[in-house]
Order: sequence, then C-alpha cells, then structure tokens
Amino acid sequence: MTRTRSRYAPDHGLTTRMVTTMFMIGLLYVVLVGVLLAVLRGAWPIILIFTGGLFIAQFWFSDRIAAFSMGAREVTPEEAPELHGTIDRICALADMPKPRVAIARTDVPNAFATGRGEKTALVCATTGLLRRLEPEELEGVLAHEMSHVAHRDVAVMTIASFLGVLAGIVTRVALWGGLSRNRGSDPVGIAIMLIPLVSAVVYCLSFLLTRLLSRYRELSADRAAALLTGRPSALASALTKVSGQMARIPTEDLRKAEPYNAFYFVPAFSSKESLSRLLSSHPTLEQRLDQLARISTELTRP
Repeated sequence: MTRTRSRYAPDHGLTTRMVTTMFMIGLLYVVLVGVLLAVLRGAWPIILIFTGGLFIAQFWFSDRIAAFSMGAREVTPEEAPELHGTIDRICALADMPKPRVAIARTDVPNAFATGRGEKTALVCATTGLLRRLEPEELEGVLAHEMSHVAHRDVAVMTIASFLGVLAGIVTRVALWGGLSRNRGSDPVGIAIMLIPLVSAVVYCLSFLLTRLLSRYRELSADRAAALLTGRPSALASALTKVSGQMARIPTEDLRKAEPYNAFYFVPAFSSKESLSRLLSSHPTLEQRLDQLARISTELTRP
C-alpha cells in the first residue's frame, strides 16, 4: 500500500519553478557539453565519463557531504529528547516518515535539511538555535525545514547547484587537456580559448536561476510551516530572534557558515556589505515577516 502525500500545503508555484529551473539549467549544461565534445572530439569518452561520474557521486553523497561540512552529528531520542519530540509532533501533523535528527555544535543559531528524499532526509538544528528559541518557535523552524523535505526541493537545489559548479570543473579539465594537445592548431586553439567564456555564461546563468528558485522556496517553506502548525506568529518570532542574534555572532564563525547559506533557515553574513546580500539565497526578513502577517490574518478571518 502506497503512502499518501504529506499534509503540507501543496505549492504549485514552487513545483513550476523547480521544473523550469531544472529544464533551463539542464539545457545550459547540454549546450556546454556539446561545445566541449565538438571542440575536443578525441576526448569525448573522458568528458562523458567524468561528468556522469561526478553527477552520480554528487546526487548520492551530497547530503552526507553537506551534513559533514556543517558539523551535523546524528543524535538519539535519549540524547536530545526535546528535539526529537518536536520532530515527532511535526511528522504526526504532516503524516510524514521521521527523518534522521542531528545537532551541529555551533553558536550560530540556525537549522537545515539535507537528503534526496524522505527516506534519506536529515534535519539538523544547531546548539545556538536550541539554546535561544522557545518550544513553539523551534517547532516553526523545524516545520519550515521539514517542508523542504516534503516538497523535495532539497534534492532539486542540490542538482541545480551542482550543474552550475560542474560546468566550471569540466571546462577547466577540458581546457587543460585541450591546450596541451592542440597548441599548434590555430582554429582549435581559438575554439578552446572560447570555452572559458561559454563556461562563465553557463555558470552565471545557473547561479542566478538557482538563487531565484532558492528565494521562492524559502517563502514557500515559511508558508507551508505556518499553515501546518497554525502558528505563523511563532515562526515570525523565531525569524526575528534568529536574524537579530546573527549580528552578535563572531565574524569568524559567520564566515565559516556563509558558504552553506543556501541550506540554512536564515543566511549568515559576515558583513552588511557582503556580496551575498545582493545575490542572496533567501528573501529579506521584511518579505518573510510580511507574508507571515498575511497568513496570520487569513487564519483568524471568520
């Protein structure tokens, strides 16, 4: 007997954006590989094996890599009863299987979810978050992270981000190999010199597409969590508290967390002038609070 879908509110806008983003990035990726195969004809087996192998490795191991990089350690119900209890309540509300539960020992107040799907999902909270939030606020944050799992946007973001990075890796490998073999051929040499330009265009477009999708998916997760728990004010309180506490975190800790902003509940910035604010993976705090205020009004309307 197959399990019915979770009780998280469906978001057709998110589904449409995920499909569109994956199609566009996939198209860019095909164009890049096509250019590489046309220019470096003798190297096509290496190119295909290399790109295919990296893609498979990234898809299967990205959740473990991300969790390890962010210091997540799985904990048992005996080690973290409050955290497990909150996850259990959310799973019961959403009619979802329970993910693996982890804690990251850092004072940066945050949470994240990784995994290709519900069966491999991991939800992690930092010690800084657990220390600062009230139970209802923590439930809102974890419901937000569980929404990412329910909507499968963690896997989509992993693949989308990887294709952009892979474009740069493949180009550098192919460029190095091509230059070493074709120094005496001017037409080929010129074509090979154009590959970095093609790669840069592919990477930039991939980056912008994933950032647009990421900002929408965060608003979608906020909405889904607020509707599931019925307490948008608790999630708004958590957002305000966590964002305000970020300014008190040592700059060194924020810099360590910054590369993983796309995974986090709230992004960490080491400076207000950070380029990450211009191309952020998250909507602004004002946008998120405005949406939660509208949901609160909708829920109290007779």
